[in-house]
Amino acid sequence: MFSKTTPATTTDLTSDGQSEAATAVSAPRRRRPSSRSRLLAGVAAVALFAAACGSDDASTEAADDEVTTTTETADDMTDDMADDMTDEDMSDDMADDEMADDMADDEMAGGDMMGAFGPGCEAVPLDGEGSFAGMADDPAATAASANPLLSTLVTAVGEAGLVDTLNSDGPFTIFAPTNDAFAAIDPAVLDAVLADTDLLTTVLTYHVIGGESLGADDLADGSFVTVQGDEVTVGADGTMINDATAICSNVPVANGTVHIVDQVLLPQDAIDAITAMS
Repeated sequence: MFSKTTPATTTDLTSDGQSEAATAVSAPRRRRPSSRSRLLAGVAAVALFAAACGSDDASTEAADDEVTTTTETADDMTDDMADDMTDEDMSDDMADDEMADDMADDEMAGGDMMGAFGPGCEAVPLDGEGSFAGMADDPAATAASANPLLSTLVTAVGEAGLVDTLNSDGPFTIFAPTNDAFAAIDPAVLDAVLADTDLLTTVLTYHVIGGESLGADDLADGSFVTVQGDEVTVGADGTMINDATAICSNVPVANGTVHIVDQVLLPQDAIDAITAMS
């Protein structure tokens, strides 16, 4: 009896062949990338790199713009602050200059007027012998001769022969009528008074207080005997003398104080004499 056997070699070969075939089928085959694929990949890489660079550039530009804007803003703020400080400094300087000018004007005005006051003081010259400073150096008659407001009075003093008396040591307090005050008198009466030395002397000496140099404060609310002999009465503020008003008070002269008045003062004797003339 023969048993059937399969040749081992054939079986092994078949088995090995099947294994190798199975292995060849089951293992995927790795293919090399084609040129097109490599080209697309390269393009994609370049695009990504460019995008990244562009992003960085944009970020850098944005950062630069922000820095520039911040710097410009800071510069603008600094300039504005500097301008404000400059404007404030200029305003302060101008204010200081104006105050200094006002103070200088006040001091100058006070110094030029030598303590005199009143609305009529504006007509007194600012310089020369007829100014306040000029009159302060001269005795009364000489001082009056340099003042254009008092030319008629100066003529009357000369007619009465009182120049030397009023230029003496004094001291005197003198009420000096302006040219307008004399002009208010009837021309015929004025001419008659100027022609009558005794009457003229009576009128003029009624304008003088001898032995004292009195300012407005000293005269205020008082009665004072004049060189003529009668009294003058002064109001509470020191600027009303009888019915006349001192338009420029406290004018200094070398031998006393002059108060420029807007009316001619008349004692009762002079009033009676003038009434008799008319």
